[in-house]
Amino acid sequence: MLTSKQRAYLRSLANGIDAIFQVGKNGVTPELRDTVHNALEARELVKISVLDNNMLGPAEAAEMLASRTGADIVQVIGNKFVLYRASKTKPVIELPPVKK
Repeated sequence: MLTSKQRAYLRSLANGIDAIFQVGKNGVTPELRDTVHNALEARELVKISVLDNNMLGPAEAAEMLASRTGADIVQVIGNKFVLYRASKTKPVIELPPVKK
């Protein structure tokens, strides 16, 4: 679970990246889940757009992909959303520490 500071930091990083995947009319398929899983392992932060011909809204698609890949939803805005998951092999993004 991300804190608000961590989420804000990740939103600032995601601002400069382009959407690398699209959720189309077929929705969240196993193939899309697998490719997003691999991209999260390599990049840790991915932006995905939802096409207008999709039956799912961006929030629903984000929730489905996040639960199926073990990622956290950073942001849902317009027809795009951002997912984050720390890499198990080589972490790239260092999140701000959690204060207790």
